[in-house]
Amino acid sequence: MGTPLETTKNCQLILALDIEDKTQAIDLVKRTGDGLEWVKIGLQMFTRYGPDYVREIADLGKRVFLDLKLHDIPNTVAKAVQSVSDLPINMLTLHTCGGREMMEWAIKAQQDYKPDLQLLGVTVLTSTDDAGLQELGINEKASERVLSLATLAQTAGMNGLVCSTHEVVALKEKFGSQFDLITPGIRPAGTDAGDQKRIMTPAKAAEAGSTYIVVGRPIYQADDPAAVVSNIVADLNL
Repeated sequence: MGTPLETTKNCQLILALDIEDKTQAIDLVKRTGDGLEWVKIGLQMFTRYGPDYVREIADLGKRVFLDLKLHDIPNTVAKAVQSVSDLPINMLTLHTCGGREMMEWAIKAQQDYKPDLQLLGVTVLTSTDDAGLQELGINEKASERVLSLATLAQTAGMNGLVCSTHEVVALKEKFGSQFDLITPGIRPAGTDAGDQKRIMTPAKAAEAGSTYIVVGRPIYQADDPAAVVSNIVADLNL
């Protein structure tokens, strides 16, 4: 079992392990080396392989960010938090648009059953732009919507948010250091944007104030994932 690299850097890298085959995913994690401390397991892989898959990744010496984006009535979300509390996870996501009461119930369950778990509030998905919000009947720009949902999360007592890197500066200005900010939509210079519409390079994300960045395809599609990890970590430390 590998040992995660101890680090004091201000911004850390999380690998988005969005690979359909479990064997390939585990092999990739092994190939990333000890420079990678965090792995994100999303809804696709969790629904296919379940809790044991989470344990397998944790057994490789990685910290696990379970990205389920919970969104339901308050009692159901609280019960879901309780259900995953025996798993070796360090972060768990829920949608801030589920409302203040839903977030408060989730926090209560987290405090009761897994005090060391950090709940993260998802604001606006990085695949959603202003036009996408308009289609949903939301007459705010993405940047405005993020601040509105962050304010709701603050009221509920959340201390971590998932957002685009392009909203990090505004969140820092309004809330200071109250929230850890986890930012997907990261693409190293020269790589394809894919389905992300609001993206930024690792160095720029760190400079903006991200606490963690989430990177997927540029790592798992590389011939040498460990080298890509090393390059990203170097960019974060510039």
